[in-house]
Amino acid sequence: MDRSAQILTPSQLNILARDLLEGAFPLIWVEAELGSVTRPASGHMYFTLKDARSQIRAALFKPKSQWLKFVPREGMRVLARGRLTLYEARGEYQMVLDHMEEAGEGALRRAFEQLKARLEAEGLFAPERKRPMPAHVRRLAVITSPTGAAVRDVLSVLERRFPMLEVDLLPSLVQGDSAAAQLTSLLRSADASGRYDVILLTRGGGSMEDLWAFNDEQLTRAIAASQTPVVSAVGHETDFSLADFAADLRAPTPSVAAELLVPDQRDLLLRVRRLDARLAQLQRHSLGQAMQRADRALLRLNAQSPQSRLQLLQRRQQDVARRLHAAWTTQHQGRLAHLRHAAAVLRSGHPQRRLDALRERLQRLLPRADSAIGRQLQRDNLRLRALARSMEAVSPLATVARGYAILTREDDGSLVRSPLQVRPGDTLKARVQDGVIDVTVNEPAR
Repeated sequence: MDRSAQILTPSQLNILARDLLEGAFPLIWVEAELGSVTRPASGHMYFTLKDARSQIRAALFKPKSQWLKFVPREGMRVLARGRLTLYEARGEYQMVLDHMEEAGEGALRRAFEQLKARLEAEGLFAPERKRPMPAHVRRLAVITSPTGAAVRDVLSVLERRFPMLEVDLLPSLVQGDSAAAQLTSLLRSADASGRYDVILLTRGGGSMEDLWAFNDEQLTRAIAASQTPVVSAVGHETDFSLADFAADLRAPTPSVAAELLVPDQRDLLLRVRRLDARLAQLQRHSLGQAMQRADRALLRLNAQSPQSRLQLLQRRQQDVARRLHAAWTTQHQGRLAHLRHAAAVLRSGHPQRRLDALRERLQRLLPRADSAIGRQLQRDNLRLRALARSMEAVSPLATVARGYAILTREDDGSLVRSPLQVRPGDTLKARVQDGVIDVTVNEPAR
């Protein structure tokens, strides 16, 4: 057996072990206590993850460590995510992390993500169900802590930008076990009152645990069901709560929310002044045009005094009268000429004259008619005689006259042309030249 084929160097063995380790373990989460925390000048972090019985070395390299929201300290309980690998130089396996958070906040974060996914699947965060903000907010409800920095920021901005706005502060707890229920109750009461154009739900920044009341499911559903538009301004710009997702508008901070809700009175005043100047300009322009129209009308009135207009109408009347008389004269003369022509035509076509002419014509036509009638009668007589001779030649009576007889059946009068048409006992009639003979068939046909 060749042992050289099975001998490995430490480096080769560590490489094989690393490949097996990395292939066997996917991305994993570990909850543990930090120990031996070091951060050299490179910016990487090295520490151990331990519990009461064991520990494992871990590393969080600089690009990932810059995103941490807390300062890792020994004894701190964390929730870490990463992959197992083996550090070949020392033959020690370790965990290389890509994410780490405080353990308590990590549990809250998982609960937050699970509830967010469920509510999002129900459509509570859908953009199409969000209500639009009113163009002008006249009455605002602010639900927040009456002693926090958030309410001071909001009221300060509102007072500076739009002091005419009516603001009702609805005081509530913003953290703690009973905060969510109180926030939900105030929101529903404000919405049911129909008094407000917008409801602002706000508080200052804090940890995820501090902001947890704004991740309450009942509060989130109340925001989504509200008929009054809801603005959420919870925490700092990087903080997100379920109230932010369900609200019709999310502001990064309480101050920004106040700025989004009302216009700056200085901008409004400037706009009013511009509109006033524009209105004055339009009025001056309209007045100038009206004065120009009045001047033109006065000039036309002076140029066309009533006396001048009356004389013009008289001249038009006289001209129309002349043209009407000329047209009537022309039409009258034309009708007289037409009547004279009709009288001449009537005289030339007098009934007596037409009767005399017709009488003369009749006298001329009578002899010709008598002659034509005579010739026609002769032709008809000759044609009739020829037809008679032709009919006599083909008439059955002529045949009978030559000694033949015509047999017909007594019942229907049909001709008998063959012995096969009769049977013994049939009665026939035989027509001869001078009469009819009844015949009875005695023998069958042969």
